Amino acid sequence: MAFTLVAALLALLLLAGMLASLLAGRRLGLRAPAAEGGDSGHLDSAVFGLFGLLLAFTFSGASGRFDARRDLVVQEANAIGTAWLRLDLLPPAAQAELRPLFRRYVQSRLATTGKLPDVAAASADLDRDAALQAEIWQKATGAAHASGNTAVLTLVAASLNEMIDITTTRLASHQQHPPAVVYVLLFAFGLAASFVAGHATARSQRVDWTHALVFAGAIAAAVYVILDLEYPRLGLIRVDGIDQLLVDLLKGMG
Repeated sequence: MAFTLVAALLALLLLAGMLASLLAGRRLGLRAPAAEGGDSGHLDSAVFGLFGLLLAFTFSGASGRFDARRDLVVQEANAIGTAWLRLDLLPPAAQAELRPLFRRYVQSRLATTGKLPDVAAASADLDRDAALQAEIWQKATGAAHASGNTAVLTLVAASLNEMIDITTTRLASHQQHPPAVVYVLLFAFGLAASFVAGHATARSQRVDWTHALVFAGAIAAAVYVILDLEYPRLGLIRVDGIDQLLVDLLKGMG
């Protein structure tokens, strides 16, 4: 909820800033008649073009990272499910010891991902995940070695390795965001685009506030959605629903 309020506040600040920039551009345009300068249409188009490209690439990147984070949950559920099934290759005694550990591991992963992307808050859960991974790896590979079957060792170790590796990939995905300078540029270009748009209205007798509000509101809304997509466990647009795959996997483990 706090993040949603912050993102909404930033969007509203951008909206207000764009409207203020539009007025400032109009006032400057009224003081400097167009006849004294040349045709600035090409320069205005360049500013709007660059702003559009920056907005489009930022939105596309945020959307791509959102989809990637959802896909990683699917990959982790599949990796854990495969490792769980391959426990059948181990001796019954080892299976009886490992299956409760797997259930605890899935429960731990659900608790961990619920706290991401706040790595500091999730640190204790991440340590618990790592401890369970080490225990599962030691017991499973030990049992596979004891079986004397190289194929069993290969299959079990490969599935466990994939299960463990995906946790690092998921953690990294929640820490991948554009540099802060990209957002600064996005805000700056939004203000600049509003300024040149306001300057262009100096040729008319009044400002069409309907168009101005739609323009600024659309940009502010797009920026809000970009921020929401970048932090899908904090805002209104969330990936929490895909965690049901891990919940269903846990239920399937009995």
